[in-house]
Amino acid sequence: MDAVLLAITSAALFGAMTVAVRRGLAETGVAVATLSTLVPALAVTLVAAAVRPDLHGAWPFLLAGLLSPGGSQILFTTAIRAVGASRTSVTVGVAPLVAVGIALVFLHEPLRWPLLLGAGAIVCGGVLLVAERRRPEHLRRHGIALAAGATVFFATRDNLVRALHAHAHPGPAAAATMLAGAAVAAVWARRAPTRRELARFTPAGLCFGLSYVSLFEAYFRGRVTVVSPLVATESLWGVGLAWLLFRRSEAVGRRLAVGAVLVVAGGVLIGVAR
Repeated sequence: MDAVLLAITSAALFGAMTVAVRRGLAETGVAVATLSTLVPALAVTLVAAAVRPDLHGAWPFLLAGLLSPGGSQILFTTAIRAVGASRTSVTVGVAPLVAVGIALVFLHEPLRWPLLLGAGAIVCGGVLLVAERRRPEHLRRHGIALAAGATVFFATRDNLVRALHAHAHPGPAAAATMLAGAAVAAVWARRAPTRRELARFTPAGLCFGLSYVSLFEAYFRGRVTVVSPLVATESLWGVGLAWLLFRRSEAVGRRLAVGAVLVVAGGVLIGVAR
């Protein structure tokens, strides 16, 4: 039950982070925005690591951090710039399909019929998103592709965390991945963010850091096939918050809403298959 609550908490915070990044991007470039989000997130994970400062087994998570949040957050932030928070959230919601596929092959987790139904629902939701006929002007197909790339990184990270969970504590592990991710973002940005830029993305970074700590705590307690589908409910959080805050620019219509529900329903079905 702890893993379930932690996964849902991580999802809600991740959805809030997506919308907060969307708001900050109005005045900041993608590279600096990514770094400005990861710096406060790193601070949060360092505090979590200090609660139980045992660094044994944490170094492999530095490698995982190169993928996510390193590469994934760059793709994710760029996708938000291109297609908005709601559509990026729905695309990232297909992560359970990728994560469970990896888990079945490499972690030898069991295959059950709800996994197939869940996969079908997620695919249908993705089709609705891609097949939108009346897109906002800012919607570009490459933005969906970028979000899909971030999803693959997320899913790979999830399986690495689960595979390595017995060798480290969640706080230091989360801090290690975030440190590596911040280093990747710093190399990409090529300059430090200003105080104003950091302040603009601190809400997003705090949400991201807390989401990450919750995510690692969840994966250290539960299997990928349980945690990943629950984390994918961030699609609903992201779409709902985007609709409340950016109704005009996000243009959240019936097709997008149905797609988000299908993606989350598919994730729940995958979770039932545990």
